[in-house]
Formats: sequence, C-alpha cells, structure tokens
Amino acid sequence: MQIAFIGLGNMGGPMAANLAKAGHQVRGHDPQAPMPEGVVAAPSAAEAARGAEVVITMLPNGAILRAVAAEVIPAMAPGALLCDCSTVDVESARAVDAQARAAGLEAMDAPVSGGIGGAQAGTLTFMVGGSDGAFARITPLLDVMGRKTVHCGASGAGQAAKICNNMILGVTMIATCEAFALADKLGLDRQKMFDVVSTSSGSSWSMNAYCPAPGVGPASPADNGYKPGFAADLMLKDLRLSQQAAEGADADTPMGALAAELYRRFVEEEDGRGMDFSAMLPRFVARNRG
Repeated sequence: MQIAFIGLGNMGGPMAANLAKAGHQVRGHDPQAPMPEGVVAAPSAAEAARGAEVVITMLPNGAILRAVAAEVIPAMAPGALLCDCSTVDVESARAVDAQARAAGLEAMDAPVSGGIGGAQAGTLTFMVGGSDGAFARITPLLDVMGRKTVHCGASGAGQAAKICNNMILGVTMIATCEAFALADKLGLDRQKMFDVVSTSSGSSWSMNAYCPAPGVGPASPADNGYKPGFAADLMLKDLRLSQQAAEGADADTPMGALAAELYRRFVEEEDGRGMDFSAMLPRFVARNRG
C-alpha cells in the first residue's frame, strides 16, 4: 500500500519503520527528525501525501495537526484516508474530520498508548474514532504497528478515550508515588510494599507494570535513571487536554485537575522536564524528607 507518514519523531519514526518493514511503500516528511529505515523522504507534507492511499500523522498538538491537514488534504486523492495518531483536543480531531469529509476523503482519529517502547516493538494500543468503513480500511495497518485496536465510536471518540485513560494514569501514578514515599517514612521495605499492593486492592498498571521504585517489579524507567518511556512533559500535555475537555463538557474532575497542577509544578518549576512521568517518586521522597 502507498502510505504517507507525517511526523517521524520518537513515536512516528518507529511506527513508519514498522510499516516499511511489513512491505508497504512509505513516504515520510518531518522538518527535523531523520528518516527511518525503509522510508523515502518527501520534500513536504503535501508531496508525501500526493498519490497515497493512506496518510498517517503523528504530531505534537492540535494546532499543528490543523496546519498539516490544511496542507495535505488538498493534495490527497478523493477516497484516500487520513488517519491521525497524535494526541490532541477532541475539537481539533473533529474539525479535521469535517474538513477531510468535505474534500471527499475519509478520516479517523487513532491516538495511541504504549510509549516509545510500544512504537518500536509494534505493540501499541490504538483508540479509534471514525466510521465503520474507515475503521475496516485502517485496521490492517494498525495491526502492523500495534497489538490492540479498539473502535471507540464516531469522530473524536478515539481522542476522548485517550484523554480519559491518561487522566486515570496520571492520577494513579501520583497516588502510587505518594504511597511509596509514605511507606519509606513508615519504615516499610519497598519490595514488601510492592508484593502486597500489586496483589491487593491497591494494584494498578502504575504499580504492577510501571513501578516507580527502582529495583522493584518489572524493569521500568525507574531502573534507568527515570529516562522517559513516557515523559512528564507529555503527561502534563494530556492532563491539560483532559481539563480542557472537562471544562467544555461541564464535567467535575477534581482529581484530574489536581494531577494536572502537580505535573505542572513538577515540569515547569522543579526538575521534571525531560524526566519520565514516574519520576514523581523521587520528587515526593525529597519533599517529604526530614
């Protein structure tokens, strides 16, 4: 299949490489990132999209998505499919879908979960919003890049699922880090803490699969100096999206709001920028020491 891939950073690069390895003809464009192996460079996003059956985007935010969509949609052939895998606000996803449909195209929002490791291994989870027909068309490609694909509903539903999922993740990671810091204060061994909580009512993905305590549980960024698998900066972005969506929907999300404020402080006022989002643990330990 002829595929254009716009946005080849830490996530998009390995995703595009996996499509090329699977035998698809992939043209890519990114103003900064290098071309992944097997991907042919295009001088512009529009040139990459020209003649492609599917255009996939992986971009930093909704404003950039809207700008790229305005460039590539006029270059795409009628009936082609635009699939955005970025994590953006629901309004941007729906606006791009409407613009694509007006041009005779199909469009989907398909944000991902699984981080850089999942992108490299081809084990991402895709949360997809769009029509049944578009979902059927894109599923074989998502199966190359991921392990699980869920059709969440109409346009924007994929972004809604991603925002809600990551609000839960941000809140549970903070709670997990707080609990380890408290356990330290109470003289409880971290491994014993993990052995109890990971098999009890306090268990969560943050504890069981991504434990923020070094040397405890499966290997995680905590065992690599908190170098990011999922950066605190990105968690802050997603929590802000959750609060923007909550405000627009008149939803009461006090824990999400508090998590957003804690990650804002961690990233913007403390030393969290460029660290994994689980580095909240040493942050709480340092603040609670004494």
